[in-house]
Order: sequence, then structure tokens, then C-alpha cells
Amino acid sequence: MGLQQSPPTASAGAKPSVAARIGIGGPVGSGKTALIEALIPVLQRRGVDFAIVTNDLVTKEDAERLRRSGLIDPARVSAVEAGACPHTVIREDPTLNIAAGDALEAKFPGLELVLFESGGDNLASTFSLDLVDWWIFVIDVAGGDDIPRKRGPGVIKCDLLVVNKVDLAPHVGVVLESMLAEAERVRGGRPVIATNARSGLGIEAVADAITSAVLFPS
Repeated sequence: MGLQQSPPTASAGAKPSVAARIGIGGPVGSGKTALIEALIPVLQRRGVDFAIVTNDLVTKEDAERLRRSGLIDPARVSAVEAGACPHTVIREDPTLNIAAGDALEAKFPGLELVLFESGGDNLASTFSLDLVDWWIFVIDVAGGDDIPRKRGPGVIKCDLLVVNKVDLAPHVGVVLESMLAEAERVRGGRPVIATNARSGLGIEAVADAITSAVLFPS
């Protein structure tokens, strides 16, 4: 699979990477790591050569979880310890993450894609385009159907909004159709995908969005 030119949202010339770089952010417990775990076999089946960088405050827990999963070569998972507010290292000063991505590209010369998982953050978390070409924000229905109405920067500015854990909607008093409609409204019709990362619901659609946006953009 050949990497094509990055989409217009990319920060052209900001970094020397060859692989496309995608951010995955969202609040604590929204299912970012579970989404990545579900995406791994789908991307592998599609022949995508990829690696992962995780971010945590003072641990490497998410990276170790992925390394132990048996889903991916552990050497393809790198960990960044933010040591401060999680969005600092993906927005204000992404130097540590840029270096981690560069190191993975040096280790795996054919790399086409690097996924950067942010540490759990609030609805204000956004990614610097010096770090990523395109980014996903993950929320979950258990967090409340008012999340889209709060119009947090993560929800509004991301390239793709993923509404995860849709299976929980009837158990937490959320009318899923209304929540999704509100999300589409506040995003002005930009992409919103409903998922259940545990069952695989919607994961192919997320992989399709990644492929069309940064691997084979039209």
C-alpha cells in the first residue's frame, strides 16, 4: 500500500515524516485504547504498515496493555510519559511525541501510519497539526448525552468524532439517535461515527475514514 499525499488539513513541511500521523484523543474512560485494539486487526487485514505511540501522565500503562494484547509486535508500540497536563504534549509542545514518531519511522522504514493516543483528557483536548495530519476525538454515551451540546473544542474541531459504547445507551438513559443528531448538528455535518469498540460495531467505518483521509485521500 503506497502512501499518498497528505490531505489539506496537514501541516505541510512541519515535520520530515513519511508516515501519515493520526491523533486519537478523548476523556478518560471513553475507549481510546479499546478503539485502537479494535482497529489493529482491521488495519492489518488491509495491509497497512503502522505503529502506535501512547501517552500517559507518569506511567506506560496503555502501551503495556497494547504490547501484552498479542495483537501487534510490541516493538511497534512506543510510550510517552507526559508528566503534566495530558494535552500539553499533543498541543502546546508535542516535541516528545514527534520524536517518538520519528524513532518508530527510523526503526520501521516502510511505515505508512503512526497512531498517537493521547492521555485521558477533557473536552478541551486538541492536537497540534505540527504533530498529526488528522485526528479523532472519542466520547462515550455513558458520559452523558449533553457532551455534544457543551461544544468542547475536541468535539467541534476534530476531523472525526467517534461516539463509543453505544450499547450502554439504554442503560444510562441516553437516546442514542438524539445524541448522534446533536453531535452532527454542532459539527456542521462533519463526520460522526457510532461505535462499540468491544463488539466491533463501527470499527470498519472508522478504518474507512482513516484510509480515505490520510492513506488514499481523494
